[in-house]
Amino acid sequence: MTAQLEKCSRFAELHQQHSAWLIPNPWDVGSARLLQGLGFEALATTSSGFAYTLGRADGAVTLEEKLSHCSDLASATDIPLNVDFENGFTDENAKLRDNVLRLIETGIAGLSIEDFSRDRLTIYSKHEAADRLAVVMDAIQQSGIPVLLTARAENLIRGLDDPDDTLERLQAYSATGAHVIYSPGLTTLEQIQRFIAATDKPMNVLAPFVVGATVPQLADLGVTRVSTGGALNWAAVNPLISAGKEMLEQGSFNWLTGMAKGTEVQALLKKKPDAP
Repeated sequence: MTAQLEKCSRFAELHQQHSAWLIPNPWDVGSARLLQGLGFEALATTSSGFAYTLGRADGAVTLEEKLSHCSDLASATDIPLNVDFENGFTDENAKLRDNVLRLIETGIAGLSIEDFSRDRLTIYSKHEAADRLAVVMDAIQQSGIPVLLTARAENLIRGLDDPDDTLERLQAYSATGAHVIYSPGLTTLEQIQRFIAATDKPMNVLAPFVVGATVPQLADLGVTRVSTGGALNWAAVNPLISAGKEMLEQGSFNWLTGMAKGTEVQALLKKKPDAP
């Protein structure tokens, strides 16, 4: 528990910084260890990336598989881990509380909860979603482990292009006590600036949607945390597809020139993070 408390403390400190920082999304233990070795200060899981490792589409992972995955990543790394816990894997508040308590036991430092139902395939009403976040906050307090809760408004990536409603949701979610707010699908610096001006909690921004934006630009707007979602996983998968096509269509192995050096990979896997 001491190690988890230290990770939680470090995670909270990162969110108090005045400049934006990166939280990349590994999809398995190897990618998590590599990213830690490169020097990132915290990591976040990716639901789509993890589902890919099981040969499935996003949203097709079970609760037990998710918990095992989180335990593996948390125990294999020495830096804070934030978990994409989707909708908590239930529509029922009592079960949501139990699931969050079980997740906290895996050693994580933070979690995000979406306002999209995996079972109904619809967005919860604003009030229902806020009530669910209050349940999560109660579970965190019950656990005695100060993990950070990120509240996610899913409108913009679920076919509901309504920035006004999305902003109202984030404001309501912030009022539940959630520590971080997040609306994947914001695409412009102007949108992000508007949302930050109208909210009072640290904001996570999903970088792949804000094409061309840099971390310094996002920091100037007041963004706290910048994540990559499943993008790193898909960036790693693309060379595999290209190499496979080359071998099948040309019978050649030019892709070998783009291989990572085994010695560098091994060194990164063994590297420990610098003390903060």
